[in-house]
Amino acid sequence: MSCPLCGTRKPRRGCPALNQTICAVCCGTKRLTEIQCPEDCVYLTSAREHPAAVIKRQQEHDVAILLPTIQGLTERQYQLFFLFQSLIARHTPDAFARLLDDDVADAAGTVAATLETAARGVIYDHRTQSLPAQRLASEIKGMLAEMRQQGATVYDREAAIVLRAIEKGARDTRKIEPGDASYLTLMARLLQRNRAAAKMPPPEPPSLIIP
Repeated sequence: MSCPLCGTRKPRRGCPALNQTICAVCCGTKRLTEIQCPEDCVYLTSAREHPAAVIKRQQEHDVAILLPTIQGLTERQYQLFFLFQSLIARHTPDAFARLLDDDVADAAGTVAATLETAARGVIYDHRTQSLPAQRLASEIKGMLAEMRQQGATVYDREAAIVLRAIEKGARDTRKIEPGDASYLTLMARLLQRNRAAAKMPPPEPPSLIIP
């Protein structure tokens, strides 16, 4: 019998999320990204308390990839960056569509272009190239509108800078990591670790940018 996820290694760990026995490698590499582990999983608890060397290397690798994207952001922009990323992580495309890095880049770049145009005093709604990107772009614009309705101050130029950073990250990550959703996978790992470190539940649509 082989692991049902990789089909090559021997299954040795009972996975409460999948109700199957999987191999240790899949348990370690797919944890909290492809596998939605429950908080009471003994392997998840052990990994948080004593992360393996391979996990530490993965964390360092992820940060190194993301750093060129966020290193020029201010504290407010950095906060907004992760608010947008949390929205992207929660986004579910309609029907059987699958969100890809290209869709993220397209959506972020399109909303950024609209905001940049508005900052120059011209109202023009730029359009995405794909339907999944258009739906994600609509959610991003909805989040901005909601934050402003709740009293947060988010300037068009500021939001555009952050969205351009997301666009750059989504386009550049695939040059380093293989796959058409490598940026989404990387950000899922980072967001999950941030929540675990803070011992917080997944964020709700927020208004955390303080005027």
